[in-house]
Formats: sequence, C-alpha cells, structure tokens
Amino acid sequence: MNIDEVAQWRPFTDEDGSIWDLSFLDAHEVTYIHTAPGKPDVVYTFTVSYSFHCFCKDYSEQSEEDKSALMYHAGKDSRPFCKIRYSLAREKLRAIIEGLGNAKVIHAGYGSYAVVEITVNEGESEFYFVPFKVYRERKKLRLHVTSAYPINERPAGKPVSFFKIAHNLLRGRPLPRPQM
Repeated sequence: MNIDEVAQWRPFTDEDGSIWDLSFLDAHEVTYIHTAPGKPDVVYTFTVSYSFHCFCKDYSEQSEEDKSALMYHAGKDSRPFCKIRYSLAREKLRAIIEGLGNAKVIHAGYGSYAVVEITVNEGESEFYFVPFKVYRERKKLRLHVTSAYPINERPAGKPVSFFKIAHNLLRGRPLPRPQM
C-alpha cells in the first residue's frame, strides 16, 4: 500500500524478549455506507493508517533507562512502548474506526476529529480519546489515527457527523469546523 504514513508495523521486542505483534495496526481499507430514507446509499472507502502514538507514550516517572529499554523507532521519531495503550489499541481501536459511521464524533481541535466513548463490560462506558485526520491522498480518501489513549472524562467538543466529514472530503468542500 503506497501511503504517506507507516503501512506495516514491525513487532516490538521488549527487554525480556517478549514479542508484541503490531500487525493489527497495519494500514487497511474501510468502507462506510451512508443510508438515508428515500435516497440512494452513498459509499465511502477510506485507506486507514495509525500513528505509533496509539501504542507508545513516555511517562515523566520513567527513568531514562526505562525509556531506553522500551524505545520503539518509527520513521524519524522514537517513543517508549506503552503496554496500556497497546492493550487498548489491540482490543478496541480497529472496531472503533470501522464503526465511525455510527459513532459520536466530536471536533478535537487542530483540524482533527475524535471518537471518545467505548463500551466495556456489561454496557458500561469509558472514555478512550481517538483523534484522527481525514484528507485526500493521490485522489483517494485517507483517514489517519494520530493517537489513542484512555482519559478520565469526556472532553469538550462539538458533535459532527462522520458522514458530513466524508461527504465534504469526497466533494472537495471545506471540512466541518466547530461552531463558535
């Protein structure tokens, strides 16, 4: 897949020799179908990629030795591998992205959008901040997940329809901006 982001993630090997598979974050296509009564279905196919911020994070309490032992190198940047972010991404992230057509999407600032609420055990909700950007690349629709991490409370952000975002992107119109 010829895209401007990492298309295939190599596994991470930790200091104990354990191998952490990252192939679940490899670039892939997702097709979203917008249905509306009395109108023909509209199909949007996005090539989706993920940033290493979905599974890496440096913490202030980590020593330089700890950070060095967990360092993951991707492209021009490096960050320590984070088991918390990795576990959440492995368990939830792809399904969240595949379900954007039915999700509550908010404006996340800096031209990004985000999904924040996930369902956990027995219908309980937790907050998992998943910001993403959409754009055109080589005439194709692209969605890049810039990060993904747990948060304690719902962030502020005006709601926006994912299909409004996709519609405007496909038609070359300005993307929805938060109302001031």
